[in-house]
Amino acid sequence: MTTSLQAGRFGGEDFKLGRNAVASAWYRRMMRASVTLLQGWRVFDCPSEKTLRAENQRDKLELQYDSLILATGARERFLPFPGWTLPNVMGAGGLQALVKGGLPVRSKKVVIAGTGPLLIAVAANLKKHGAEVLAICEQADLATLARFAMTLLWQPQKIAQGLSYRWQTLGIPFKMRCWPVAATGNSKLSAVTLTDGKERWEIACDYLACGYHLIPNIELAQLLGSYIGDGYVQVDDFQRTSIENIFCAGEPTGIGGVERSLIEGEIAGLASAGNFDKARLLFSARSKLQHFAQALEKCFVLRSELRDAVSDDTLFCRCEDVAFGVARKHRSWRDAKLQTRCGMGPCQGRICGPAAEFLLDWKVDSVRPPIFPAKISSLSKLATIEEIKEHQETK
Repeated sequence: MTTSLQAGRFGGEDFKLGRNAVASAWYRRMMRASVTLLQGWRVFDCPSEKTLRAENQRDKLELQYDSLILATGARERFLPFPGWTLPNVMGAGGLQALVKGGLPVRSKKVVIAGTGPLLIAVAANLKKHGAEVLAICEQADLATLARFAMTLLWQPQKIAQGLSYRWQTLGIPFKMRCWPVAATGNSKLSAVTLTDGKERWEIACDYLACGYHLIPNIELAQLLGSYIGDGYVQVDDFQRTSIENIFCAGEPTGIGGVERSLIEGEIAGLASAGNFDKARLLFSARSKLQHFAQALEKCFVLRSELRDAVSDDTLFCRCEDVAFGVARKHRSWRDAKLQTRCGMGPCQGRICGPAAEFLLDWKVDSVRPPIFPAKISSLSKLATIEEIKEHQETK
């Protein structure tokens, strides 16, 4: 019997019935299939070939597989600047998630900044919940955004989505070639300083939602030994990685949106089951969406001026309280980790690592288990999937 596993994120709010028609349809398909769904689990180690270790809040589990599909998604990129660790300064997607979870923002003054299409989507959502969005600050300039818009001419769905968000955010100033250089406040954020590279001005606000597009979650793929090139997991036409019987789909292979991720997931699923002819039928649709992914990468490249906001006393590694001036004295990411513990805190370098790549041109490539903070008990005796299923059924 062949066992296939998908390691990734599934079953979140958008996949609850009624939230989204497409997501709901996929959820129902999965429920009709002979699939064991383990929600709230996180893979933290691969102790031996074709074996994964995972844990949730109560239990730990060891999984064996013949084929593995990685769909680990992406996260926001954060860049340090003075005051970026103040309460109420958070990621754009992070604030949106909190609002969806019940955080009240009605009448709160919010500035949204950074880069990427997520900014306008977050603005629309916050406005819907009653927030007063004072500005959307995009670091890309008008010419770059115009070129990006031209790439969408053959993708009417993307155009419709963009126009919908723009309509929902009418009245909110959209400032291009603009980014934050400081956040100020005593016990929490009270104002943000913005610049266009020539002038600076301050806006009083309750929240600053700031994120610099997305970066892929490739740590598990790296731990498994998959080849990484240009920051992404490299795959062939059937989504196969460099490791036999390990596939990868979605943002770890390139930031390209949910439609592309779904098609890549279908191809990976079919190929892992040996149905290569059916998988080939999806190549053309994937190719069209890959153009969008390439356009995203070109448009939302970080401008060099973002480095100017970081001073030596700016906190660089939040987990280990390492200032930027301390970190940059070292020769490499590895050297900084050894001397300062930079990147060795709870986030395991997921925040300061990408910042180090941009600010210091360091190669961040040291991934060791556990790739997430894990309980000591999870490193000892582990349950089997059969025991976990039995436990779920008796609840």
